Amino acid sequence: MINVVSCENMRKSDVHTIENGTSGIELMWRAAMGIYNSVSWHGRVGIACGGGNNAGDGYALALILAQNGIDTELILLGDKRSPDGDYYYKKCVDVSIKSCLYGKKPLDEYDIIVDCIFGTGFVGAPRGVAREAIEEINKSGAYVVSADINSGLNADNGMCDIAVKSDITVSIGTLKSGHFLGRAKDFIGEIKNVDIGIDILDKPYHLIEAEDLYRVFPKRNNFSNKGTYGYTTLIGGCNEYSGAIKLANLALCALKAGAGVSRLAIARSISHSVMPYILESTIYELDDENGAIKFNADQIDEALRGARSVAIGMGIGSVAQTYEIISYVLKNYEIPIIIDADGLNALAKGDMSILKDTRCTVILTPHLKEFERLSKNKIESVLESPIELAKKFALEYGVILLLKGASTIVTDGTEVYIVDRGCAGMATAGSGDVLSGILAGICAQSGENYTLNACAGAFINGLAGEMAQNEVGSVSMLSSDTISKIPSAIKKIVP
Repeated sequence: MINVVSCENMRKSDVHTIENGTSGIELMWRAAMGIYNSVSWHGRVGIACGGGNNAGDGYALALILAQNGIDTELILLGDKRSPDGDYYYKKCVDVSIKSCLYGKKPLDEYDIIVDCIFGTGFVGAPRGVAREAIEEINKSGAYVVSADINSGLNADNGMCDIAVKSDITVSIGTLKSGHFLGRAKDFIGEIKNVDIGIDILDKPYHLIEAEDLYRVFPKRNNFSNKGTYGYTTLIGGCNEYSGAIKLANLALCALKAGAGVSRLAIARSISHSVMPYILESTIYELDDENGAIKFNADQIDEALRGARSVAIGMGIGSVAQTYEIISYVLKNYEIPIIIDADGLNALAKGDMSILKDTRCTVILTPHLKEFERLSKNKIESVLESPIELAKKFALEYGVILLLKGASTIVTDGTEVYIVDRGCAGMATAGSGDVLSGILAGICAQSGENYTLNACAGAFINGLAGEMAQNEVGSVSMLSSDTISKIPSAIKKIVP
């Protein structure tokens, strides 16, 4: 896992490092060296500098580039400078490094532009000359390097009004959550972090890597059978959202993720439309009324007989019966329960305190709108503080929360994990169903750490989506394309 921090954690850690003997001037030089070593420099380089320490990194970088014979020019957005930044600016003047005020030369004259306008402390929307410079950088056609964070991008939540689009962003010290969340993926090309010797004070977040997940999958022995790897039950579907193929694929996801047996518990009236798409899985019919599943304790018990995990809510319809089913499982079972889609909507309309009084491990998988309903926080507030609100909710209700987005946040209220796998092509019907199937399959076979299981499900789903998009493109991609790549994604974890 790779450490990721909030801006406040980074700020405190930076101050602590300086107070304990490493000067800000030294840290600025280390940052500039890190940026220099991260890029293949060529042609004419323009360094766009604002007024803070981010600009100071640019001045120090200009000195290093000049020392190495690179044609370099400072592009000044004003005359404001931080004390440490001023130290390096004066050195640039002393060695006659070229400089000009922004607007005096068109930016398309440069082969490489280094973005040192705003740092991680920036919030709000760029205005005035800074906004103009960001717009021109994005139109310049140059290779763009952003120092620490793309100017305009919020380093905590990844949101922005407008921001520099970089070919590479060189994070300084430790990666920030804003490098992954919100709109970050649309503005950051490659990302690289350089360590400059700042020890992090507070508990960091964690970016999940493939090698973190191998222990989720138990070793497969020849002397084993389908029961060894667990039964899982998927409860969902109604007349309005029969989604025959999606439901069948959901079962297939659980099997491809490693479950031994996947059982579909569905409304009796839609079983005829689902059956043609079922080969490896089994169907258990549940009584229904007007095409929606009716709660029947005996039938739920039979559907869950022998199950090691259950996923509830996919296409089940927003009816009171769904809440009863969820409540019954929470009160009477100890297996992990994944609640998605209409299951989340049923919870949001009911008494959510049932989540606090259960023997189950509960994994909730909302997208932004569903989390708005669950948490009673407006989407705008969630986008502003996604990690804080996710942690608060998970801690209050004792659940594992998997908050879906361009990057996914997984938290149990104490630890925070970020999964940055996924792509634009996954913005299509059924992607959430695929995730629920993968999660159910993983939880059926692995009980070591359900928070890590949730991370594994998000990682595999996102990586499989990326692989599918590489083949079919983002426009025509379907959730079934993601399913086809689940085995390849898992092989990245368990060769």
